[in-house]
Amino acid sequence: MRVPFGRPGHSSTPSFNIDFLSESAVTIEFGQEIDEITFNRVHQLDELVNRLPFEGFIATVPAYTSLAIFYDTIQVVQAKQLYGLNSFERISNYLIELQQQAIPINEIKKEPIHLPICYEEELGPDLAYVASYHNISTQELIKLHSSTTYKVYMIGFVPGFAYLGGTPSLLETPRKKIPRKQVPAGSVGIAGKQTGIYPLEISGGWQIIGCTPLRLFDINRSSPSLLRAGDEVIFDTIDLREFKRLRRSNES
Repeated sequence: MRVPFGRPGHSSTPSFNIDFLSESAVTIEFGQEIDEITFNRVHQLDELVNRLPFEGFIATVPAYTSLAIFYDTIQVVQAKQLYGLNSFERISNYLIELQQQAIPINEIKKEPIHLPICYEEELGPDLAYVASYHNISTQELIKLHSSTTYKVYMIGFVPGFAYLGGTPSLLETPRKKIPRKQVPAGSVGIAGKQTGIYPLEISGGWQIIGCTPLRLFDINRSSPSLLRAGDEVIFDTIDLREFKRLRRSNES
């Protein structure tokens, strides 16, 4: 099942589609392009739903171009403020009305999060390869990669793994053909247009160019993931000595 919704005055082109995911979930799809405009629309609806939840609401899960909403089916069907023949229709009507209300969201301008990163080849085993792939020196690569502000588009595929948009186009590099069996926690890599940060030691196929000594995910923190979708990130270059000092400090 799919319900298209268009902006007022632009009814011929749906601004998003509401798709049936399961008896207790729907997905709102905003398009296929991974870009700032699409991300902002996902993020805005995510905030609206969480600020004005419906009866039976459980959670939202934002992704690059879509937002999944999970709910208690029985509560949704019984909710007096919702209307429709079934849970999907009721949630669809709720979402359409929510968008039509055009409730302004006061954007809180957050300061970028500065992450220290060491680009030494000991920690970035693919640094030389990526530089060679683009016919630049490793120093040019480091300067390019650390001179931009990134945006966290999504957290997945393991807890705390940050997918960052904003990688300079000159550094876009394909994934490795054969993934590594082990990638150390904190590793920073490039895959296509994205930069990613590994929160745990896992297997992976990103081109690893450096590492941060900070813990990206810690179950003992009140907010386990250091980064969240919507955060802006700046990489601050550090040397190997400083990396080891900060790593010891974070492990204690």
